[in-house]
Amino acid sequence: MKAFTKMLITELKLSVRDMNMIIFAIALPLVVTLILGFVYGSKPAYDGAAYTAFAQSFGAMSAFGIVAAGVMGLPLVLSDYRDKKILKRYQCMPTSPTLLLIVQLVKYAVYSVAGLLVVTLVSLCFGYRMQGNVFAFIGAFLFVLVAIYSIGMLVAALAPSMQVGGLICSVLYFPMLILSGTTLPYEIMPKWLQIISDILPLTQGIKLMKGTSLGLPLNDIYIPLIVLSAITVVCTAIAIRFFKWDKKQK
Repeated sequence: MKAFTKMLITELKLSVRDMNMIIFAIALPLVVTLILGFVYGSKPAYDGAAYTAFAQSFGAMSAFGIVAAGVMGLPLVLSDYRDKKILKRYQCMPTSPTLLLIVQLVKYAVYSVAGLLVVTLVSLCFGYRMQGNVFAFIGAFLFVLVAIYSIGMLVAALAPSMQVGGLICSVLYFPMLILSGTTLPYEIMPKWLQIISDILPLTQGIKLMKGTSLGLPLNDIYIPLIVLSAITVVCTAIAIRFFKWDKKQK
């Protein structure tokens, strides 16, 4: 536990100096939440709706930290550590290289939770109140986190270099950020764009978090549950099978 704590603190310090996660997992959701709060205010989501348009967007805003940490931060740092042979060196040290992977997962989970807390605190300032069960929402948040992180681990396992990993992460991250509902609300998209958006894993995750935060019926969230479960199992299995500590490892 002492080694884990020391390594986690060190990794967090290095990450804070880099500032990428501070910007994309914390500052960006803060700005978007403020903008939506001022734009939507207390306007209902639609005529006769029991919840506001801002409340409808809460689940999407909560996903900012997950996608930034899981699709950009996690795979890129592992690819970088492999390129620099840091992962290989850990195999020759008393500290297990597996511990480093666990530390990375926890580190980026901290950023995801921090992003959620920022969104929640700002939302409360705009009068937001969760319509659904808080514990169901927390469970959905953690479930989506695991699913998106499994995609990040898959990229880290398959990318032969940091450059290739960065390209793959960009191809995954920006479409999910723009089309899944985190920036452009899903409800105002044209039907054809919603169909494209539904292909993205983050869209299903946002639907799940949105459903639990609004207290929607179970039949509105069972499809995201099934899709994300399948993604988690498949991506995790492939990542475990093909993950390499050294890019020259066979």
